[in-house]
Amino acid sequence: MSSDWYPGIERFCEHWNHAPMLQQTFDTLQQTFAEGHDACIDASKGLVECACRVIIENLDDPSNPIKDWKDSPIKADTPGFKDWVSGALRLLNLTESRDDPFSKLLSQHFKLVDALGHFRNMAGPISHGKEGFAHKLSAHHRRAAVLAADALVTFLHEAYLEREPDPVTTLEPYERLPKSNALIDFHVEAEAAGNEDGWLAITLRLPGDETLDLTVEPSRLLFGVDREAYKYVLSLCRDASLPPAEDDEEEAA
Repeated sequence: MSSDWYPGIERFCEHWNHAPMLQQTFDTLQQTFAEGHDACIDASKGLVECACRVIIENLDDPSNPIKDWKDSPIKADTPGFKDWVSGALRLLNLTESRDDPFSKLLSQHFKLVDALGHFRNMAGPISHGKEGFAHKLSAHHRRAAVLAADALVTFLHEAYLEREPDPVTTLEPYERLPKSNALIDFHVEAEAAGNEDGWLAITLRLPGDETLDLTVEPSRLLFGVDREAYKYVLSLCRDASLPPAEDDEEEAA
């Protein structure tokens, strides 16, 4: 079956291509759905859980983690499917209570995915290690599971993209903060010079006549700004001379 059935899942996984468990689950979903294998029901549910975990990891406040909340939906040692979805919705500030109409609408989506997930015991050797098939689920069941999962992931992803990440805790790249970047670039002036160690000494002139001094090693500058340049410079340095003496001492120890 075509990937046209899960465009939202595909976009989410492209955005978070550095999340290994998500990518592994997506690979399983693609393979089993393309082969018409009932295990795609299990994979679609697992992918929603992975998506919620990724969102929670990126939005959670380390000083007040959601798992420690008094009414945390993921307080249990092994949270279930609905718990992970509820946790992601809470951190996205999309639900205020169980009774609001929006929560009821969403509940129907994950009830469908959850109900179809109960068929996993009949979905072959990929699900819970059972051998063979107890019963072949119809193609309609497989499509329903994937469509429901895609609807949830699409909604969560679009809601997440509407928020600007916290620059301190986010795993997102610099490009995900365009408005904040533009604001800083407009108001801040930078002056740079080399210090006695050959590192970059930067003075930032901030609004209100404040200044902020930073010192950046050449390696950190290259790694943060241009990875290809970092790799090129590293290759030249490896051929140039021996590493610093302190590195030799550490190796000897």
